[in-house]
Amino acid sequence: MQAIILAAGMGKRLKELTNDATKCMVKVNNVTMIERMLSSLDKRNLERIVIVVGYKAEKLVDFIQTLSIQTPICFVENKIYNKTNNIYSLYLAKDYLLEDDTLLLESDLVFEEAVLDRILENPYPSLALVSKYESWMDGTVVEIDDEGNILRFRSKKEFKFKKTENYYKTVNIYKFSKEFSKTHYVPFLEAYCKALGNNEYYEQVLKVITLLDKPEIKAVCLTNESWYEIDDVQDLDIAESIFADESDKLKKMQSRFGGYWRYPHLIDFCYLVNPFYPCKKLMEEIKANFEELLTNYPSGMRVNSLLAAKLFGLHQENIVVGNGAAELIKSLMSRLNGKIGVIFPTFEEYPNRCEKEDLIPFIPQNDTFSYTADDLISFYSKNKVDILTLINPDNPSGNYIEKNDVLRLAKWAEEHNVRLIVDESFVDFCDKESSPSLLSNEILHEYPHLIVVKSISKSYGVPGLRLGILASDDEALIAFLKKDVAIWNINSFGEFYMQIAEKYQSDYLEALERFYKARYHYIESLRKISGLRVIDSQANYLMCEILPPHSSSEVTQRLLTQFNILIKDLSNKRGIDGRQYIRIAVKRPKENDLLVNALTEILKD
Repeated sequence: MQAIILAAGMGKRLKELTNDATKCMVKVNNVTMIERMLSSLDKRNLERIVIVVGYKAEKLVDFIQTLSIQTPICFVENKIYNKTNNIYSLYLAKDYLLEDDTLLLESDLVFEEAVLDRILENPYPSLALVSKYESWMDGTVVEIDDEGNILRFRSKKEFKFKKTENYYKTVNIYKFSKEFSKTHYVPFLEAYCKALGNNEYYEQVLKVITLLDKPEIKAVCLTNESWYEIDDVQDLDIAESIFADESDKLKKMQSRFGGYWRYPHLIDFCYLVNPFYPCKKLMEEIKANFEELLTNYPSGMRVNSLLAAKLFGLHQENIVVGNGAAELIKSLMSRLNGKIGVIFPTFEEYPNRCEKEDLIPFIPQNDTFSYTADDLISFYSKNKVDILTLINPDNPSGNYIEKNDVLRLAKWAEEHNVRLIVDESFVDFCDKESSPSLLSNEILHEYPHLIVVKSISKSYGVPGLRLGILASDDEALIAFLKKDVAIWNINSFGEFYMQIAEKYQSDYLEALERFYKARYHYIESLRKISGLRVIDSQANYLMCEILPPHSSSEVTQRLLTQFNILIKDLSNKRGIDGRQYIRIAVKRPKENDLLVNALTEILKD
């Protein structure tokens, strides 16, 4: 068997990265794509590797000749690469197709070794390697039956998003038997080029062949093998995190702060959202209005404040809507001055927005990081502050202070002229008491120093909409915040969500009941794992201690590299002091079971 690599393209979408070198010479984690590909092929005992070059051909050839590749390499040059597409590059190498079984690859691919194993170890002589369609994919797709027969190729023009569940993306790695090239591919390739020209893609020939009664080519599907096609700088950035060394992969993934839909099979236990909401009907209503929402401006702050006030039963002048709670926290902290009390470990957005010398930290002195309202009153009566922040339930510990006790803390704050910020982004996940929220006109009016923050993204499972609210009886503060943020800080989708959310309240309450049950069973399962200590939580996440001989960093890294699961390592958080803690989200039972099984496997020693 031989390999043919198509490497004549210019790679214009990579912009300045391909000004002086061809696309496959771009580096992924300091290794060029062509070197990575050739190294993988060199282990396969091939007769030869044929590379079709074009753009910057001389530079590419010179570079390849410096590599320590044992397999013989020969080159075919496409001198009119700028006027043709890859169908012509393959046409120039057609004689090689007739001489041996061939592994055909495009040079802008990065993949793990197992990808080649998948196609080479399959006994069927001619195969197209495919992968179940994901939203990040682009290009030609196929539809296949249960036996791997290719029913049809679909180009970008024929792609229909309503049918994506039936699509498989071509990985751009093929296996052609010598006989298939002789009887099918090369004759059709020659005829296609003669009839329709050279500015096409070689997959168009396969599209024609699959219309035959006996096309003699099937599809083989990848499962969990990693691969990525690099067309632009965003693809390059993602590929570098997927194929990073184990020591760097976690850091690169965490630094993205989301956008994980572009990572095949990754399960995100790091970011915290409601796993059972929104309901299907709500999402269908948003989809039904998608075009209107996309093509129209949203309302300004006045209207969106009115919608939020209606949704939470507050007065319009007492509430402000943010592009996520983070926007409101930033604006709020820029307004407030003085010493600020912060309970550590914590959600870092609050302490990060103030000067270090203004922080007065409270760190619980126990192994569950629990504390009460009386603990805070006692500590901050001795250590004077102007502002006190309380995340309830707390992040990451899940510690919860009941509503009456928070109101006692609010009363103490009033008596001592202290601004009390209560972030109740996770309070809906509490099942200790009914109606735990402080969002009521009566409470806000009784405690004018009280500020309540809530992330709609987390509670309602819509982080992509970026919605949060802040409420207070201090109308001057609310007015400042409304002027401080942009007039169109909320997009049309977020506004529409607030417009319709109230009629789905019963669905939301039902989702919370499902959540309570899932969390209970999750905790019970986790407590059966030796080497793991689970802390009780009233939030949609759990804080757990990793017991010796394992460490939190080791477990976090192994979960990502071995099981494609992302969690939060807490060992570097302030207040943890190097102790071995992790935070894991509560998700749906099937996903929770995957994490339980993975942790059991890692901690079994």
